[in-house]
Amino acid sequence: MARWTNFQLVEMYAAMFVLCASAGMAEAQQVVIDAAPSHVVNSFSPVQALGAGVDRLRAGEGAPEMNRRDITREEVETNTDKLLSGPILAAILAAGWQPVTYRQNTELQIEAWHWNPKGDWSNPSQKEGYFTGSAEPVETIHHSWSYPLPRRGDTVGDGDGWSRLTDGDLKSFWKSNPYLTSAFTGEDDALHPQWVLIDLGKKVDVNAIQIAWANPYALDYKIQFWTGDLEPFYRGTTKGTWQTFPKGSVTDGKGATTTLKLVDWKIPVQYIRIWMTKSSNTCDAHKSQTSNDKRDCVGYAINELYAGTLSSDGKFTDLVNHVPSRKQTITWVSSVDPWHSDSDLDVTMGDQVGFDFFFHSGITRGLPAIVPIAMLYGTPEDAANEIAYLDKRHYPISRIEMGEEPDGQRMLPEDYGALYIQFATAIHRLVPNAKLGGPSFEGTLGDVEVWPDAKGNASFLGRFLDYLKSHGRLNDFTFFSFEHYPRNNTWNDLYREPGFVSHIVQVWKDDGLPPDVPFFMTEGNMEGYEKTADIKQALWLADYVGSMMTAGASGTFYFHYIPTPGHPGPLLTVDRDYRVVGYPAQYFSTQMITKEWAQPVDAMHQLFKASSDIMDESGNVLVTAYPIKRPDGNWSVMLVNRDRDHDHAVKLKFANAEAGQNSFFPGPVDQVTLGPSQYQWHPGGTMGHIDPDGPPLRSTLNGSADTLYQLPKASVTVLRGNISIGSK
Repeated sequence: MARWTNFQLVEMYAAMFVLCASAGMAEAQQVVIDAAPSHVVNSFSPVQALGAGVDRLRAGEGAPEMNRRDITREEVETNTDKLLSGPILAAILAAGWQPVTYRQNTELQIEAWHWNPKGDWSNPSQKEGYFTGSAEPVETIHHSWSYPLPRRGDTVGDGDGWSRLTDGDLKSFWKSNPYLTSAFTGEDDALHPQWVLIDLGKKVDVNAIQIAWANPYALDYKIQFWTGDLEPFYRGTTKGTWQTFPKGSVTDGKGATTTLKLVDWKIPVQYIRIWMTKSSNTCDAHKSQTSNDKRDCVGYAINELYAGTLSSDGKFTDLVNHVPSRKQTITWVSSVDPWHSDSDLDVTMGDQVGFDFFFHSGITRGLPAIVPIAMLYGTPEDAANEIAYLDKRHYPISRIEMGEEPDGQRMLPEDYGALYIQFATAIHRLVPNAKLGGPSFEGTLGDVEVWPDAKGNASFLGRFLDYLKSHGRLNDFTFFSFEHYPRNNTWNDLYREPGFVSHIVQVWKDDGLPPDVPFFMTEGNMEGYEKTADIKQALWLADYVGSMMTAGASGTFYFHYIPTPGHPGPLLTVDRDYRVVGYPAQYFSTQMITKEWAQPVDAMHQLFKASSDIMDESGNVLVTAYPIKRPDGNWSVMLVNRDRDHDHAVKLKFANAEAGQNSFFPGPVDQVTLGPSQYQWHPGGTMGHIDPDGPPLRSTLNGSADTLYQLPKASVTVLRGNISIGSK
C-alpha cells in the first residue's frame, strides 16, 4: 500500500473540501434545542390555547351580482345558516382549531348591537333612546343585528356611515357619550375632555371657525391646531403638539351658532381640534318633551362645523365640504352617544350571529368561548344583561372582552377606563365571577400611543392600567387582549415575524402589564390574508403561532375562521353556491399545528426554545424551529424553512446543559411536510386555483445523532419522536 506524505494528505483533504462544498455537501447545518427542564418557556393546552375567531357574517358576500343594499333579512339569515352547518362547518372543524372567540364587529362600524332582539327602549312609545336587551332566556336568539348610530361624528372607519358634523344638515348632530360625564363617572368633566377634530385635507390658511352648537353645548372649550408634519394619530401622535389659537380659548360659552376669529392673521393648518371640558348640561328642547332621560342632557352636541377665514368686514369663507357621504370634510370624535331608534336597523351589514345559534351550531365544540360586550357604543345595563343571559343558559364562557379596538376608535385611555369600570360594576352585579379583560387593540407592531398627558406619558395601555389602579379596580382586569396583523408585502417579511412578536410582547410588559395577567392574541392573520392562498401564508402561520406561544401567550386565535363565498381562503375556499372547492395553504398548516405538532387533547404541552445556524448573507434566519414536549411523552419539533429557493438538510440536537448531556431522535421519527410538491396556488380569476392541493407528505425515518432531516424549500415540517440521552 502506498504511503501518503503529510503534504499529499493536506492536498487531498483540501481538494475534498472544495468538492464537497461545491456539491452542497459542506458540514451539516444544525438546529439546537434547549431541552433543559428548567428552561420551559411556556406551558399550554391546545384545547384552551389554539383557537380561532368567528366574526359577523356579511350580507351578500360572494355575490357581486347582488346589490348589498337590496339584500333581505331572510337572505342574510339563510347565508348564515349555510356557513355554520353541513359540509362547510365540518370542513372548518376538521382544520383543528379548538376554542373560539366571538368577534364584535359592530363596534368597528359605530353601531349599536342588539345582541338580543327582545328588550326595552328607554323611550318605549317612540321605540328610541337606549336599548337594553332582555336577560331572560325565553326565546332562542338565532340572529342579531346592528343599528348605525345617528349621532355619529366620525367620517372614516370600517362602516358605511358619515359624520353628522359636516353633513350639511342642521337637524342632525353629533353628541358625545353620556357615560363619560360626571353624572356617571363621578369625576369632574375636565378629567374626561371630549373633542372633535377636523381634517381639512391639506394645510390651508385659517383664522376662524364657526360652530353650530346643539344641546348640551360646551361652556368651556379651546380651539387648537396640530403642529406636526404627520397626521395626529398613529405615526404622528407624539410628533407634534396641539397648540391653542391665540384667541381660541372660550369660557362661559353661550351655545347657538358661534363664529370665532382665532387669530388676527392666518395660520396654515390641516388639523383643527375643539377640546371641551365643561358642559351646559342642557336638554334638547324636543327630546325634553318626550323623555326625562338625563343621558340626553349631558356631554356635548354639535349640529355642524365650519372652518376657514373671517375678513375684516365680517365675511366668513368656509373651507369645509358639507355632504352626507364619505366625500365630506373628514372629522373624528372622542366618543359617540349610543342613542338610536328602531328605524336605524340595518341588516345589510350582516348577521352578528345569535348567541344561541352560536353555541348550538357546533362551532364552539362545546368548549368555553371568549365573548364580547359592546362597550364603546353600548350601555352598562345592556352588557350586564347579555352576560346574565349567557349565564342563565349555562353556556361555557372563559372570558369577556370589554369592547373592540378602542385605539382604532381614537378613544383616550382614561375614557376607556371610565367605561370599563362602569361596565364591570354592572356585569359583576349580575354575574360576580365573570372574567373581564381587553382592550382588544387593533393589530399593531409597536406601542399604542395617544396624545401625551401632562406627564408626557403617551402609552394607552400604561395609562389605562394607571387609571384602574388609581380607582382601586385593577382586580377587574383579568386578561389582556390584542390583535396582530403584520404586513405581507414581500417574502422577506416572513423573516421579521418572530421579531415582530417578541417586540410587541416586550412593549406590553414595558407598559406595565402585570406579570400575573395572561395575554391573548384574540384575532390575527397576515395583512392581505383574503387576497391570496400562496404557500407563504402557511409558513407565516406556523412561524407566528410558534413565536407567539414562545413569547408566553396564553392563547392565540386565528382569523378568518369562517370562509367568504367567492373569495380565496384563507382557511377554506367556498364558491358562491356555498360549496367547498379548495383548501388553501393555511388549512394544511393549521392541521399540522393542531394535530401533528400539538396533541389535540386538554393536557399541558411544554414549549422550549431552539436556535438555528441556517442563515442567508444578510443574517436572516432561514430555518426556525419550535419544539414541544407533548403529554404522550414524544417531542415534536415544527420547522419552518423560509428559504424559497433552497432545500436544507439539518441535524437536530437536544441540549440539556443541566445534565451535561445531549440528545437526539433515535429509531422511528414521524415526519410530516408541506412544501411546493404538495401545494401550489396559481393566481388568476376571482379565486385563482390550487394544484396540487395537499395533503402534506408523511414519512417515517430512522433517526440517529447523525440523521439529516430534509427540509424542502418554502416548507413547514413537523418531526415527532422519542428522545434518547447520549453523549454526542
